[in-house]
Amino acid sequence: MPRRIVSSVATLVLLAASTASALGDARLQVSYDASLTGIQVGKGLFIIDIADDGYTATGSAEVAGLAKLVSRGHGSTMSKGVFLDGKVSPLNYSASSESDKNTEEIRMKLANNVVQEYSVMPPQDSKPDRIPVTEEHRTEVVDPMSAAMITVPGTGDLLAKENCNRTVAIFDGKQRYDLIFSYSHTEQMKDVKGYSGPTLVCRVDYKAVAGHKPNRIQVKFMEENKTIFVWLAPIANTRVLFPIRVSFLTMIGLVIVQAENFVVGPLEKQVANPTVK
Repeated sequence: MPRRIVSSVATLVLLAASTASALGDARLQVSYDASLTGIQVGKGLFIIDIADDGYTATGSAEVAGLAKLVSRGHGSTMSKGVFLDGKVSPLNYSASSESDKNTEEIRMKLANNVVQEYSVMPPQDSKPDRIPVTEEHRTEVVDPMSAAMITVPGTGDLLAKENCNRTVAIFDGKQRYDLIFSYSHTEQMKDVKGYSGPTLVCRVDYKAVAGHKPNRIQVKFMEENKTIFVWLAPIANTRVLFPIRVSFLTMIGLVIVQAENFVVGPLEKQVANPTVK
């Protein structure tokens, strides 16, 4: 069952809309190819709409390549929100995934970066070695999809190195964690349809906060992982950066998620719903 925080969602939404600041007007369509140690394992397609009244981000992904021989899976995600004081402030988030063994549905409603209600099906287990998620952990957060949108208010250089330096607090419906960005270097990106130019490369540290089992080897590995990097490219006509490449070392090899297309256009000229092809 959804868990509700007693408040007026409608009032908070109106407040957020009245103080929202526009960061541009465009639509980004980006397709990714994911590989593990050089072998294709997945692909995805995402569409980001940015307008005066906020943003909508939708995406889908599926297992691909040789990985389909051992496992099949696909998923989708959606986030809608506004720009509040130059930052993303999500209002609705959903994610669904299906594999050979599991199916999961997550829904959240937020206002002013506070989770108002959420549901996870099937529910997460409440074993004693799992750090519980409290109301405080669901405050001043964004959802995973909104977290990918890096906003840069003002008129300064979008690719200035200080724009890497930030901590993004994320609640995904089950776990609360921080992604701590720091500047690594600036790198030219080429061979991507729709974008050729400089990217801001940030190193990312993962810090588990709640909802996790601290003694799990996977959690410890990710918290100690110094190989997580994200390449951010500007969405033309906006003050928003979005990942064009991600790489990180896992316990079984190097994962690289690379954009094949990074195409920006006006809102009315591209399809609205992404489908992996």
